[in-house]
Amino acid sequence: MGKRGNVIVGLDIGTTKTYAIIGEVKEGGIDIIGIGSHPSEGLRKGVVVNIESTVESVKRAIEEAERTSGCDIRSVYVGIAGAHIRGQNRMGTVAVKGREVEEDDVERAIEMARTIAIPPERRILHTLPQYYVVDEQDGIHDPVGMSGVRLEAKVHIVTGATTSIENILKSVNRVGLDINDIVLEQLASSEAVLSADEKNLGVALLDIGGGTTDIAIFSEGSIKHTAILPIGSNYVTSDIAMGLRTPIAEAEKLKIRYGCAFMPLIPKGDAIEVPSVGGREPREYPRYALGRIIEARMEEILSMAYKEIEQSGCEELLAAGIVLTGGASILEGVPELAEQKIFGMPVRRGYPTGIGGLTDVVASPAYATGVGLILYGSQNTSRGKLSRGDGNFITRTFRGFKHWVLEFF
Repeated sequence: MGKRGNVIVGLDIGTTKTYAIIGEVKEGGIDIIGIGSHPSEGLRKGVVVNIESTVESVKRAIEEAERTSGCDIRSVYVGIAGAHIRGQNRMGTVAVKGREVEEDDVERAIEMARTIAIPPERRILHTLPQYYVVDEQDGIHDPVGMSGVRLEAKVHIVTGATTSIENILKSVNRVGLDINDIVLEQLASSEAVLSADEKNLGVALLDIGGGTTDIAIFSEGSIKHTAILPIGSNYVTSDIAMGLRTPIAEAEKLKIRYGCAFMPLIPKGDAIEVPSVGGREPREYPRYALGRIIEARMEEILSMAYKEIEQSGCEELLAAGIVLTGGASILEGVPELAEQKIFGMPVRRGYPTGIGGLTDVVASPAYATGVGLILYGSQNTSRGKLSRGDGNFITRTFRGFKHWVLEFF
């Protein structure tokens, strides 16, 4: 694909920024060798609303990544989010052909679980096995070779709106790129920031971006629940602009430079200078005025996430607590706010791990999805997943909709 060996590219088309991250697969692991970014102006709440603007953002990010890496990018793994994404758990049951479970029996059981009534305006993005049941013995991760006459497969199915998927495809293809796969963003982020122990014990990942907050819950090594909330840190910026009467661009700078989401962490007496609108003189505010605005909105976002977790019925599974990632989690005080006022359980920031190379550049929660896409691509390539389709994602998805199983085990 490029001037180097086995190169994988992750493309995170976010509401605020578009990132392209390039990883080179080596014997000892994956090295990040290039990164490019550009502001996004064609998305709203994770969904493309302006094709031309999105194409331009993708093009600029790809060009910068090519310059920094010396690679010629031809194909990418693309993250997808948005309120149109839906996740549901299903069970598929089949009779075992012989007295011993074989790979074919597993595939038939998973395919049976997939035979749900999907409206024509929606498409399946992922089929994620959770566990299997052989003759009423449940909790099995790999049933192949076991004796039995009845096999059940419990899977988590992720679907998205066809039009939203097509708009992502068009935006990337118009830059001249093939799509290896479209990946749910929190699923990608989980590859970069969650440990195997956390997934086994039970953990909720909250990926808080500019336009959406993406949730993924894991337990016993498999995914149990996914959801996307149509709210993110852009709302914080808007609140600051309105509350302190400053331009949006200046509000974003204030948020990044002085923002704190947990009032007890703000030193007394701290003051900030706030630019005015219309050429008026800047004004001085106590820093706690900014903090009060940020804390209120972040508390609302985290409370909505907590309500979603409660409604999913997975709250009692979270022995490893909560992991926050995404650009908004960088804000000072967000983990403290989440742990002490919202969830009442351990909370930490999730930083990308499992990579080498330009780690100092991508060692930020903002790059979790991009790095995760590379790790996801590496794992699926090594398992031979890409050979199971008829080419790139467009060919596989929109010429017969031949879906394949994404294994977690």
